[in-house]
Amino acid sequence: MKLPALENRGIRKTATLRITANLPAQQEDDLLAVEEPLEIRLSFGPKGQRETRSLAVTMRTPGQDKPLALGFLFTEGLIGKAEEVLEIRHINRVTVPETPDNILLVELAERVAIDFGRLNRHFYTSSSCGVCGKASIDMVHSVSCYFPRKAFPKVPAAVLHGLPAQLRQQQAIFGDTGGIHAAAIFSADGALMGLREDVGRHNALDKLIGEALAGGQIPLRDQIVMLSGRLSFELVQKCIMAGVPILAAVGAPSSLAVELAEEYGMTLIGFLRDGRFNIYCGAERIELS
Repeated sequence: MKLPALENRGIRKTATLRITANLPAQQEDDLLAVEEPLEIRLSFGPKGQRETRSLAVTMRTPGQDKPLALGFLFTEGLIGKAEEVLEIRHINRVTVPETPDNILLVELAERVAIDFGRLNRHFYTSSSCGVCGKASIDMVHSVSCYFPRKAFPKVPAAVLHGLPAQLRQQQAIFGDTGGIHAAAIFSADGALMGLREDVGRHNALDKLIGEALAGGQIPLRDQIVMLSGRLSFELVQKCIMAGVPILAAVGAPSSLAVELAEEYGMTLIGFLRDGRFNIYCGAERIELS
């Protein structure tokens, strides 16, 4: 079977000078994860009064741009279901051939109301140290309706121990480049249901949730989500929006991530690797015997 071109796999080749102690320098090719900007624009409003405005720019690995946008809109509370999006399409290559597909237009249904004043404040505070937590927590309180079910599902510790190996085996771009994040959904018995990679950990999770939303799988109240890096507050917030009951990661959580997960009844697991893990809250879902 012929593999897709490197660019289509989110990989780019570059020349490097490899330096090894006590050996001559060697000119070699190396593979890098592609990072390019994506601008998301919204078209919204009633017929005859439609507006088109730029919503956000994110640095991402090209590929799965439409699920990325869908997941981003959902986890930021702009939409509640896939049917509120009429169409998602790249627009810059239509007007300027041979350019990268880096502008994405999202056509929203007429009934979806957009308050750009609130959005601008939210996106500003989301990147401002000290106030991002308050802004995002308020958004979860007012928008999300997919909270995890208490003490469900029950997952044996042995299932969790098996997740890192599955995650690593399926990280195709990481295997080639060593420089990319992954987000994956597993069933309660440890079966891999979906995985997405991106240079941005938030983007990888949005791609994953966007595909689940498009496939009618939200809320994810029976599943486990695992991340390849650390657990930040924003990643917990996105999973709460999707109703995720168990969130695990290879790395450490932040203090605010633990506080938010505990407030909403989520099981939060860090340092899941090498046959061990830490449970920071929600231990009632994990069968330790």
